[in-house]
Amino acid sequence: MDHPIDIELEAAAEEELDLAAGLSWASLAPLIPWGDSYEGFGPAGGALVFERGYIWEDEAGGDILCEVTVFRGPARYDRGVRRTRLIRRRPAGT
Repeated sequence: MDHPIDIELEAAAEEELDLAAGLSWASLAPLIPWGDSYEGFGPAGGALVFERGYIWEDEAGGDILCEVTVFRGPARYDRGVRRTRLIRRRPAGT
């Protein structure tokens, strides 16, 4: 069943991904795999759960996959918004 787009979840997931992926490869590498979750508030003030995780994309020591999921409580996890971004070991073109 399709659910309407929740623009607050979308905005919160993008913001959280920008923060989560803003950490450097060097600071994250010793911690992989790692993840956490916390309760917070979205841009419109709605109560949300934020999860972020970091795993190796392909092999240990390579690029790090950063994944963020934002949802409105455990019963609505399946309606959450998930975003991912790679944190590259070396910037592209170097």
